[in-house]
Amino acid sequence: MAPRPGDVVPLREATRAWFLISLQTFGGPAGQIAVMQRTLVEERRWIGQQRFLFALSYCTLLPGPEAQQLATYVGWLLNGVRGALVAGALFVLPGVVALLGLSAIYVAYGDTSVVEAVFLGLAPAVVAIVLQAVFRLGSKGLTHPALAAVAVLAFVALTVFGVPFPLVVLAGAVIGWVLGRVVPGVGTPRPVAADEGPAPLISDDALHTERPSGRRSAAVLTAGVVLWTLPVLVAGLLAGRESVYVDQGLFFSGAAVVTFGGAYAVLAYVAQQAVSVHGWLAPGEMVKGLALAETTPGPLIMVVQFVAFVGAYRDPGGVDPWAAAVLASLLTTWVTFVPCFVFILLGAPYVERLRGNRSLSSALTGITAAVVGVIASLAVYFAVHTLFADTRRETSGPLALDLPVLASLQWSAVAIAALGCVLVIGRRWSVLPTLAVCTAAGLMWSLATGRL
Repeated sequence: MAPRPGDVVPLREATRAWFLISLQTFGGPAGQIAVMQRTLVEERRWIGQQRFLFALSYCTLLPGPEAQQLATYVGWLLNGVRGALVAGALFVLPGVVALLGLSAIYVAYGDTSVVEAVFLGLAPAVVAIVLQAVFRLGSKGLTHPALAAVAVLAFVALTVFGVPFPLVVLAGAVIGWVLGRVVPGVGTPRPVAADEGPAPLISDDALHTERPSGRRSAAVLTAGVVLWTLPVLVAGLLAGRESVYVDQGLFFSGAAVVTFGGAYAVLAYVAQQAVSVHGWLAPGEMVKGLALAETTPGPLIMVVQFVAFVGAYRDPGGVDPWAAAVLASLLTTWVTFVPCFVFILLGAPYVERLRGNRSLSSALTGITAAVVGVIASLAVYFAVHTLFADTRRETSGPLALDLPVLASLQWSAVAIAALGCVLVIGRRWSVLPTLAVCTAAGLMWSLATGRL
């Protein structure tokens, strides 16, 4: 890892920094981006504020977890391809290990009274956290009445009419682009205060030395597609086309390219498919998986690892269930994150020369507005399957209309969800303390009612 020409900082030093960042990436994308902002922009002065926000805007426009892609982009700016691979991989590695262990604990002990008591507090807390995401993103992204209308239309389209999630996001991008041409200022980025302190190593005006070219793009795309699809092809050859590995590999490969707006947005789509179509999970288990993902470092989209683990454990296809679960979770993680590296390494050299493009900004604005509606739909889905006891009655209708019997309202879950809302929205607590207090509330409720 000796310094190479073109490295802004030695790769060894950058690797240590990325590893330390990876251990602090709790609390979803907002917290993860805040950690990188503090470490890279404010403390180490490796990148300028405007340059950091431009990279963030591009990553938000892409499908996939924007915080992990932002780390990959900045890694590329600092150390080229090597830096991108190191930064992006380290960003997810601690979460992969942690969630693999938590998924195993859930499968082994999920039916015990203690684990049920823990989830009695965790699951309603997740409902509050998702609601907070709606309010937070809405307050930042819905800066014009037309954008608020886009959010409402997205919510209705997904929740009431069952319009496929990718179409909702695509429509948001098109509407945003149109609004950018007919409504002045809709897609204009908000001004940011100038940096204070020493000049950053990567200034706001600097242009990366790696130029885009057809040959380079073809090489990146070819390598990325081969690495992305090869494990699924091998799984098909060894286990058969009808195996759970191929089903999950294909499904999550497709999900990886439509995850606009981060984990909360795509989870509505993943939940509907994993529960109602493939049967990998019961309705209430999706929110439990997200609760576990909220407690681990790394992108929240890591919840797909939980989905794959549980689904393969229950349908191992002649393989030892534990081996099947581990293989499926690792395969799903691979097909989910390989595209993130491809998007950055393929697009970054071009995007570097498109800074200030108004069409990109307008499309991003429309996607952001649509994602507010999508996350609101996810909040409805989680609330329905968390606050009501009977989640067995399913229909073939749209996502949020698979309603249980209304008489099965769980007042304990309602009370803990309300507590979570007070903490995370009213008092602006961070995610981990909120989860801890709500978990304690669930345990105390179970003790008081004799469940423990």
